[in-house]
Amino acid sequence: MVNVILIAVCVLGLIGLASAVILFVVSHKFAVHEDPRIAKVGEVLPQANCGGCGYPGCSGFAAACVKAADEGSLEGKLCPVGGQAVMEQVAGILGLAVEAAAPKVAVVRCNGTCENRPRVAQFDGARSCRVQQMTGMGETGCGYGCLGCGDCVSKCQFDALHMNAETGLPEVDEEKCTACGACAKACPRGIIEIRLKGPKGRRVVVLCNNKDKGAIANKACKASCIGCGKCVKTCEKFEAITLKNNLAYIDAEKCKMCRKCEEACPKGAIHGFNFPPRKPKTEEAATPSSQISQSSPSSQSTPSSPTPNVEPSKAEKE
Repeated sequence: MVNVILIAVCVLGLIGLASAVILFVVSHKFAVHEDPRIAKVGEVLPQANCGGCGYPGCSGFAAACVKAADEGSLEGKLCPVGGQAVMEQVAGILGLAVEAAAPKVAVVRCNGTCENRPRVAQFDGARSCRVQQMTGMGETGCGYGCLGCGDCVSKCQFDALHMNAETGLPEVDEEKCTACGACAKACPRGIIEIRLKGPKGRRVVVLCNNKDKGAIANKACKASCIGCGKCVKTCEKFEAITLKNNLAYIDAEKCKMCRKCEEACPKGAIHGFNFPPRKPKTEEAATPSSQISQSSPSSQSTPSSPTPNVEPSKAEKE
């Protein structure tokens, strides 16, 4: 009996030893060696794992940066949460220089407030934009505007989005927004766009996403773009505005922010952000030149002194 137990223990020990040797050899033969720079880059990243960089999490972005560094440039790589400061640290680890990236911000391209876009129905289902989009047009007559359920708000990790109870629309806190794009991905109608923030935070945007023809869009919302093309004509020099599918769009990279399109829009669908208040236009009445000449001191006739009465002489009387 004792011999049987000893034999079993020895056999099991030999099997375990052989398995350990096999595992050791296989692990070294098929080992995947990770570049130590990936871990160093990952340490300086914010670990938000928002996906705003276009990669699956911060570890994926770190690996992409190291790969780009081997190719000699970090062009096109940007951590929207960490911003320029983090990218400079990444570039320092990888021994490269990084160009300053233009800051971006999320923009809600809809001005369909409760006043501009009245409710025509009531949805009693789950309070979710995605659910409403799948079941119909929502509670208004516009099939392109904000549904107002706040899916974008729930997806924001940085508390940069809040629903305005008066307008029924989400509002972006530009100081907190990191332009990660999570809100844009959550919106089933694609009305949230990540745009260039612009110098001093100033930008001009068409706050409408309606692609219906003018009469239909105007019926659904008072502030909708009707595709009249007046804004396009005001920007023929810079070609920053295009009109496609009855909807105007402003290219942020071409826009010179002259705001002429904002003045030309008959529906008020174009809005300028963070601009100083406009100066009131003073209407100067055009004065005719004849009136000006009459009112000038040199042209005004001076009153003549009264002529003394002189009695005619005898010869004149005769």
